[in-house]
Amino acid sequence: MSDVVTVLSGLIDRLAERVFAKVPLFGVEVEGIVLWLAAPMVIFTLYLGFLNLRALPLAFRIVRGHFHDPTAPGSVSQFAALSTALSGTVGLGNIAGTAIGISIGGPGAAFWMFVIAWFAMSLKMAEVTLGVRYRVEHPDGSVSGGPMYTLSRGLKQIGLERTGRFLAVFYAICALGGAIPLLQVNQSFAQVSAVTGMTNGWLYGAFMAVAVGAVIVGSIGWISRVTSRLVPAMCVFYLAGCAIIILMNVEALPGAIGLIVRDAFAADSLAGGAIGAFVVGMRRTVYSTEAGIGSAVIAHSAAQTREPVSEGLVALIEPFIDTVLICSITAIAIVVAGTYVGGHEGIAITSAAFASVASWFPYVLAIAVFLFAYSTLIAWGYYGVQAWGYLFGHSRFSQTFYRLLYCLLLPFGAVLDLGRVVNLIDSLFFLMAIPNIIGLYLLAPELKRMVADYLRRVRSGEIKPTR
Repeated sequence: MSDVVTVLSGLIDRLAERVFAKVPLFGVEVEGIVLWLAAPMVIFTLYLGFLNLRALPLAFRIVRGHFHDPTAPGSVSQFAALSTALSGTVGLGNIAGTAIGISIGGPGAAFWMFVIAWFAMSLKMAEVTLGVRYRVEHPDGSVSGGPMYTLSRGLKQIGLERTGRFLAVFYAICALGGAIPLLQVNQSFAQVSAVTGMTNGWLYGAFMAVAVGAVIVGSIGWISRVTSRLVPAMCVFYLAGCAIIILMNVEALPGAIGLIVRDAFAADSLAGGAIGAFVVGMRRTVYSTEAGIGSAVIAHSAAQTREPVSEGLVALIEPFIDTVLICSITAIAIVVAGTYVGGHEGIAITSAAFASVASWFPYVLAIAVFLFAYSTLIAWGYYGVQAWGYLFGHSRFSQTFYRLLYCLLLPFGAVLDLGRVVNLIDSLFFLMAIPNIIGLYLLAPELKRMVADYLRRVRSGEIKPTR
């Protein structure tokens, strides 16, 4: 048995080494997979003519229901689809990831996170538009979508059927592993434990599993009803906490913003000057937005619309909220509180910033961390069901089996030293980007035609607001 464990451990280590292999960039080493994700952010921003800036006002009109068609195919409203997608991306990466970026790359890393997130919006828009274009509508009115269908159905349209099927299966297999976010359970328990003194990881994990199971046992309609209420509430709750930190240190606010901007271009930034701050910011933005991973496409594909581009535009809002807004305000709160230089690491930096207000204030963060982790687990439970269904069918038995398996695995995140398990899950998570982005490049001409046609019809009045 020990020989089997040794072999498996070696395989996982080699996989992680290859997935996260580093390459030099302007004298600073960065993971190749990060560059694989960052490059299309810039490419699609330029290719689509800075649609991320031009179409953002239209995106907010769409998500507010100005173009809603109640007869369109789809299971949930476009706002509900956005909420479900945000529940998967707004998580510990925004709280702990921002703090890690600042502790490694200095305050300037937050500036580059802000800038690069605007480019991430274009990539998110591209993958969601194609995801809705190639989703499958079932006879009962439900829909299934995601990169699996974009790859298998989209590449078939351009004569690459076998390639599309292979990439789709590869994506779905990786998604099954990447959809088990044990680290969310682990890190949320660590924060709750640090604040409350709770030591029973099994109890916490079991509670989280039951709470998640109560939601994901339902359809996307039930999941979206929960997330459309939970996500706005938890974001407002967390941002209110950050706002109190900023207001308590309001005299330091101008200096903090100035420091963030200056440090982004300073020669003596922590991680190797301005380039080091840029690389750290790029890395954290890739992790925070998940643009290019394709996971959010699964949620957006359930949106009720006849216009794939309209949901793609709604997806622009996702990186805007999770990184441009939440990560930026988190960074300002940390910098005005000055806790990034206190020897803390990870989420402890953010917790120390909250403690600077009052000794009890980290409880606010603990609640936010729990809610962020909970919403992420709900979303990824749905993503996993869709990947499982693509591989093994969408029968009730098949989906129930996966949901039970998913929930049963969650308590282990609170009690195990995850080590190589996290390495395996993270490796599979980022491997999802390889087939997804290959498909986006191959289908880019069709995407550009779709975007141009939709915007033309909106401008001409052919597509009219319903209110």
